[in-house]
Amino acid sequence: MRVGIQLPEVERDVRWPEYLGIARAAEESGFDSIWVGDHLLYRGPERGPWEAWTLLAALAAATERVTIGPLVACTAFHPPGLIAKMAATIDEVSGGRLVLGLGAGWNVDEFGAFGLPYDRRVSRFEEAFAIVRGLLASERVTLAGEHFRADDAVLLPPPARRIPLMIGSNGPRMLSIALPHVDAWNTWYVDYGNTAEGFAALLERTGVRGVVRSACVLVRIDGGGERAADVAPVEPARLPAALSELADAGADEAILVVDPITERSVRELGDILDKSDRVG
Repeated sequence: MRVGIQLPEVERDVRWPEYLGIARAAEESGFDSIWVGDHLLYRGPERGPWEAWTLLAALAAATERVTIGPLVACTAFHPPGLIAKMAATIDEVSGGRLVLGLGAGWNVDEFGAFGLPYDRRVSRFEEAFAIVRGLLASERVTLAGEHFRADDAVLLPPPARRIPLMIGSNGPRMLSIALPHVDAWNTWYVDYGNTAEGFAALLERTGVRGVVRSACVLVRIDGGGERAADVAPVEPARLPAALSELADAGADEAILVVDPITERSVRELGDILDKSDRVG
């Protein structure tokens, strides 16, 4: 099983030097991937993350081995042709380490605050997804949609490879649109209860198969305190067993959402997994 780390989002204000330190700690500690959330603003309390694509570009240049990606990029935040262009550029800078996670978005507050349409999100995603995947497949794309358009669009310089795509959704319509074309699927820990049994049940309900199956896992260290415990978190001592159970339930990848997310906590979890000979 591949194991990654979600980097800080809005747990607290994290400036670039600490952000970089956590990313490099994940790479040095043997984790396979690092991920950033793509959000603009939360209310109650009011807080916001750094812009995801800018962070990804910086991380692409500042790391050497780990896979990087958005968890997941909202197709409503940028024109789809620009999403494809940014993805191709970041993949080039990283030397071919990007996985492009995509979703339709859900946080109505940030849509309204930044003047973005929230209605018909799945229909908008469907059109945007067609343009993004076509361009990243080195196709010339023409689409006259209700929400998005492309007129003989092409990515130049061409991507050096076909960038892997990941869908972040459990919705039946979203999955019907994306699963035939993506390489991976991801689900958040709340959506399956943070347990192997819950993950197996979610797989049964969604019917996800034939792609890499990725699960976020909430892990709490020393009492945590940065994230609300919507589900029971995994304690560090039980992490190797929990990941092994998750793999047995059908997961190919785990992305750890760590509370608190610090350089120290990432290195501690890396040591724990090393002592257990990793997982899978």
